[in-house]
Amino acid sequence: MTGAVELQPGAGVVTAFTAEETGAMEHALQAALEGPRGANPLVGAVVVGPDGRELVTGYHRGAGTAHAEADAIARAAAVGLDLSGCTMVVTLEPCNHVGRTGPCTEAIIAAGITDVVYAVDDPHDPAAGGAATLRAAGVRVRSGLGADEALDLNRQWFEAVAAKRPFVTLHIAQTLDARIAAEDGTSQWISSPESLADNHGIRSRIDAILVGTQTVLVDNPRLTARDTEGNPAAKQPVRAVMGLRGIPEDAAIHGDDGLAVHLPTRDPREALSMLYDAGTRHVMVEGGSSILSSFLAAGLVDELIVYLAPTLLGSGTPSLNGLGITSLPDAQQWEWDPSDGGAVRMLGRDLRLHLRPQHKVALDHQPTRTTAEQAQGGY
Repeated sequence: MTGAVELQPGAGVVTAFTAEETGAMEHALQAALEGPRGANPLVGAVVVGPDGRELVTGYHRGAGTAHAEADAIARAAAVGLDLSGCTMVVTLEPCNHVGRTGPCTEAIIAAGITDVVYAVDDPHDPAAGGAATLRAAGVRVRSGLGADEALDLNRQWFEAVAAKRPFVTLHIAQTLDARIAAEDGTSQWISSPESLADNHGIRSRIDAILVGTQTVLVDNPRLTARDTEGNPAAKQPVRAVMGLRGIPEDAAIHGDDGLAVHLPTRDPREALSMLYDAGTRHVMVEGGSSILSSFLAAGLVDELIVYLAPTLLGSGTPSLNGLGITSLPDAQQWEWDPSDGGAVRMLGRDLRLHLRPQHKVALDHQPTRTTAEQAQGGY
C-alpha cells in the first residue's frame, strides 16, 4: 500500500498514513456533511478492511442519534460484516462518555477494530479522552489526518465550545425584498407550508428557541414544535424570551409544560450565558428585526437559515434594522453551507438558504503552510 505523510497536531512528530486511509478520510468528511449542525459536531466515519477496501460509512444525524462510529458499526452489523482487524477512519476523536448514546470507544473495541485514525481531538471535556481509552485497550491510534479540513468543517462548533456558549442558529422567513411583515403588521404566512414544516423539524431537535419580548407581545406565538398535522412533537424546545419587559400571564408561550423562561436582558451574550448555564447547547433565534440584528451585530450567529418567499411587499418591516455597518469593506461575509441537505433547496414555492460565517483566514488571504513547512516549524 502507498504511504502518505502528515503531521500529527501537537505531537511534534510525523505520522504515516496510507493512501487508502487518506481516501477514507476524504469520504468521511463528505459523509459528515449529511448531518445537521447544532449541539453536536458534524462527524463522519469510514471503516477500511485489512485489504484497504472501504467497507462501510457512517455519519452523525444530530443530538440524541448514533454517533458516526456507532452508525458505521451498526450498518456493518446489519449486513453481516465482521470488522475484526479493520481500521476506522473518523473526522473527530471518538467520544469517551455516556450521554444520550453510549461511548464510541466501547463500540469500537467491542467490534474488534484494531486501528483508529482520526483528524482532530475532541475539545468537549465530557467527551474527550477517547484516544487514551482506545490505546489502553490495545487499539493503535493515530491522529492528524485531514486536520485542517476537519477543523474547518466544524469551526463554528469549536468556537462555541471554547466560548462555553450554545451553538446559535438564526432563522429568518422573509420576502424577496427582505420584509418579515407587511405595512399593517401581517406576517402569516410569508413562508410556504413546506418551509414551516422544515422549521418545525429544526425546533424538534434544538434545545431552545429564543425570541424578544416584542414578538411575544405583538404576535403571541406558541413557539412549540409541531408536525404537519399540527400535533406537538415528542421533543419540545425550551421557549426563551429575551428582554426587560414582563411577559403577560396569559401569553401562549407559557403553555402547560413549564418550558418557558424569561431572560431579563437585552445583551445577546448574557442571554446565551444564561441559557448555557441552564444546560442549553443549541439555540435557534427567531422573532423580530431587533433581536435578529442584535445577534448578527454581535457576531454570535453560527448558522443562518433564510426561507425566501417569491413575494414582494415594497414596504413593511425589514428583516434587519441595522448591523452597525457603514462601509462595504466592513460588511459581514457569509458562505454557502452544503451540510444537512445543501446550501440552497426548494421548499414548496420558497427557497431555503443555508449559510455560515465566512472563514476570517480566507478573507485575509493568509498563506497556509505545506506539510514540509509545518515539519520545519516555519514558512
